[in-house]
Amino acid sequence: MNTEQSSVERRASAFAALGDPVRLAIVDRLAASDELPSDLAEELGIRSNLLAHHLNVLEEAGLVRRQRSEADRRRTYVQLVPGAVPAVAGASVAAPQRVLFVCTANTARSQLAALLWQALSDVPAVSPGTHPADAIAPGAVAAAKRHRLSLTHSTKPQHLTDVQLPGDLVITVCDRAHEELHDPAALHWSVPDPVPAGTTRAFEAAVHDLDTRVHGLAHRLSAAS
Repeated sequence: MNTEQSSVERRASAFAALGDPVRLAIVDRLAASDELPSDLAEELGIRSNLLAHHLNVLEEAGLVRRQRSEADRRRTYVQLVPGAVPAVAGASVAAPQRVLFVCTANTARSQLAALLWQALSDVPAVSPGTHPADAIAPGAVAAAKRHRLSLTHSTKPQHLTDVQLPGDLVITVCDRAHEELHDPAALHWSVPDPVPAGTTRAFEAAVHDLDTRVHGLAHRLSAAS
């Protein structure tokens, strides 16, 4: 099988999987936020066994994957496979007054997400934490420099309650923060924490993941406007 034929068959499989209204609704939701299966079932008003069937179809088509929570290891988030979903998927999102990217310590993922957003969108963004640390992670500063983003050791982590305003769109980029907040209106991106590993590879993976998601959400905001 040549590469072109393989690509056509993958696309055909993807479109076949998306041919069901429930599966398309699942993908539309995952285009903005990673979700727990139980939350998806509740939001869509379907039984858990039926949801499991639809998720299995999407997973077999290579459109979604499951990622275990870094906080509560009993939880597993469902997320889209980057680049696997055809452009027809993903509903537009009304532009908020401001975007808050939230993680626990506010030392890496939330800081990088806000900077990536600011480089792309006119919608303001800030970056707080639920339990802010004393200083930015050195690996985050180095990663920002590699991508020409303005983040320095003098940047101070800040607490969510000190900056959150009515009308903010909250996006948690940390499983622990998401599970602590229990905010049904918040979007969630289950991005692995690069700080424990501390390697360039770990931080680059986080930046790539965040950048892909930022571009996807910014595109849907533009479509809505």
